[in-house]
Amino acid sequence: MVLHPLLGVDEVSAVESHLGRVGEVFRVFREQDSGCVSYGVRLLDGAQWFVKEAVTGRARRSLERGWAFHRAVRHAAIVPQVHRIAVQRGGWAVVMPWREGEVLYHATTGGHRDRTGPASPMARFRALPTARVLGAFDRVLDAHLAVEAAGHVAVDFYDGALLYDFTADVMHLVDLDEYRPGPFLVEDERLPGSRRFMAPEEFTRGALIDTRTTVFTLGRAARLLLDAADEERAWRGTPQQLAVVERATFPNPDDRYRTVHDFAAAWRGVANPPGAAGR
Repeated sequence: MVLHPLLGVDEVSAVESHLGRVGEVFRVFREQDSGCVSYGVRLLDGAQWFVKEAVTGRARRSLERGWAFHRAVRHAAIVPQVHRIAVQRGGWAVVMPWREGEVLYHATTGGHRDRTGPASPMARFRALPTARVLGAFDRVLDAHLAVEAAGHVAVDFYDGALLYDFTADVMHLVDLDEYRPGPFLVEDERLPGSRRFMAPEEFTRGALIDTRTTVFTLGRAARLLLDAADEERAWRGTPQQLAVVERATFPNPDDRYRTVHDFAAAWRGVANPPGAAGR
């Protein structure tokens, strides 16, 4: 077996200095509110990688969960965790292929970035022709069909998990470390995540989390991505699409689509309006 160039030692005491010895660290993301520090690394052969190191106990537990998730779920839209670097103080740093693009929303320790400013990634994404937004969401939906098929459910999915390449018109999914096998019961006061995307049951200790929770999250994603503004008063899809979203996001899980597959079938069964590509 050929050892990956980033994994040239059994353990490293300082991830950044190790990466600097085996390649060029061309980007550093230090102020992430996830409790991780991440690096863009270019090796001598030109290959580019993204390395994420957990620096808090909560982040270490999340990366362990994420490693298990990536062993169970594979999809072209989901950026995989392909290697791990052992860190001497405990835990791991994970290695992923570098993907070009911008996260649609970036939460940092210094505060949340604006979603609405015209230069923000989210505002620029929402200004794209409707057909491009629909195509990007369809890739998100298709990835979650793979998540469901593997027996997993979405946890802590939000617009910060969406990495969009504006040049190539490709959506990638990143930072799915809290995804887990389902169904399961909420053990704490609430699950991690953004209130904008979370279902009511995610805030209730002892509540059941299953595929209907993932359906709610995806419905919220469609609602927020296809709106022209944060106030959710400028829906760019059709009334029929909005009706699908509204059923997906009913407060009572029993009133929603039962599975992601059912939601996808309903969403894809709604015809797009004539001329949508030009909007």
